[in-house]
Amino acid sequence: MAASRPGDQDAVAKVIEDWARERPELDTSPLEVLARLHRSFLRYSTGLTESVERHGLSVAGFDVLTALRRSGEPYRLTAGQLADSGLVSSAGVTLRIDRLEKDGLIVRERDTQDRRVVYCRLTEKGLATVDTAFAEHLDNENRMLGGLSPSERRQLARLLRKLEISILDADEERAGATR
Repeated sequence: MAASRPGDQDAVAKVIEDWARERPELDTSPLEVLARLHRSFLRYSTGLTESVERHGLSVAGFDVLTALRRSGEPYRLTAGQLADSGLVSSAGVTLRIDRLEKDGLIVRERDTQDRRVVYCRLTEKGLATVDTAFAEHLDNENRMLGGLSPSERRQLARLLRKLEISILDADEERAGATR
């Protein structure tokens, strides 16, 4: 099945049309944005997963490796720092670290000053793997964004940031209403 293109009636437009017929009193305009965002995310997620799995990684493992790589030399962080990095949840960080260590991509090291502190550090193999996988990841993302000009990308990034803030504000409002 060929992907729909602008001008064609896409799946979201069909859903909106169906709701307009069945429940014309409802404002379905949020679907114009959020349903398309969801569908785009699903396609993006599939592409991301396929890209990192070619390197024997899970998306979660890739997130750990990229957090370590971004930290700069000596490419080491504690499990807590990895969890705080924003991409890695604290719940599953130990399992991810175990897997990456088993694969020889990271090692655990005790702090020389405080033996209670344990760092996760990229190995040479881990550094080479993340550098290759991340470069391919960026190439993949550039292909996905190929239909947008640089100014459209910047505009979309600003709008998505604004959307994220709007969603966070709505979450806070909802949380405040339930207290």
